[in-house]
Amino acid sequence: MKNTAYLEINGAIGEGGGQILRTALALSLCTRKPFRITHIRAGRKKPGLRQQHLTAVHAARDISGAQVEGDEIGSSTVSFAPGEIQPGKYHFAIGTAGSTTLVLQTVLYPLLLATAESHITLTGGTHNVHAPPYDFLAQVYLPVLNRMGVQVTATLDRYGFFPKGGGRLRVHITPTTHLRGLSLMERGKIVKCQATALTAGLPEHIALRELQRVTEKLSWSQDCLHHCALPPNQGPGNVLLLQIQSEHITEIFSGFGQRGIRAEAVAEGAIKMATDYMAANIPVGSYLADQLLLPLALAGEGELITTTPSSHTLTNIETIHYFLSVPITQTHLKGDVWVIRVG
Repeated sequence: MKNTAYLEINGAIGEGGGQILRTALALSLCTRKPFRITHIRAGRKKPGLRQQHLTAVHAARDISGAQVEGDEIGSSTVSFAPGEIQPGKYHFAIGTAGSTTLVLQTVLYPLLLATAESHITLTGGTHNVHAPPYDFLAQVYLPVLNRMGVQVTATLDRYGFFPKGGGRLRVHITPTTHLRGLSLMERGKIVKCQATALTAGLPEHIALRELQRVTEKLSWSQDCLHHCALPPNQGPGNVLLLQIQSEHITEIFSGFGQRGIRAEAVAEGAIKMATDYMAANIPVGSYLADQLLLPLALAGEGELITTTPSSHTLTNIETIHYFLSVPITQTHLKGDVWVIRVG
């Protein structure tokens, strides 16, 4: 590689997960700063690059002609020297049920700052444990991101559940010359609640039991409950989505069906997140707060009220500061309510 000064990033900082690599790749492309990351995913049971993370590295390489070293399964060190961002049509195939939405995060922000539109197709998992499902991307994250002066739309062609995968997601990106800051300080009144149980290749009673638990715990009416039975060949898979639409923002909380976990337990996890969110009277849930940090940092300004910053959020802030000097502060307001300010 060229004799260029590389930022040295310790992949074991904070929660030591794959988000450190994805954030570093995105910001390297946006700032044109090369980096070397060591101890990749040191905090995970299977450290090093997995297929999903390798696809993210290659996606970042492909949209910029970057020079890369260490890009192989199991690698704990990657060197990345970005080139100029090239808008266009791209297809990124994870090859497993790895998360398409997480790979998208790697290339989305650089392409938002490109010189022309881009069309991206991603194949793999669309509804994965430990990753934002497509519904969160399309109904929560992108509507907020589009308030910052960009136009991004997503279309789901096929669902992809763990472990089979096979999902297909298309994204159209219209860039901007200037990202606007964002203020998310009030949620407003809750205007609509909806629970959707998705099943593919699984018995109907799984969805009905999840929805029954929603009725018992949240007292939502039958009009708010929906079972969506997908074609069996897109499964097996199950996810419960709890959507809370307020005057100023929409949030979604999810529970993923897994072998050996009862439907009631799947529902309980999503219900707790939704209950905590509504009780705190905050606009931004913890997952959304974490994912808004990078675009707000690129914009140079923004503020949001959320719950207590997670280790994931704190790690993301630390990674951002490798590349950008923008101040990011967290201030405790009361109880479990915090304000995060950028700039």
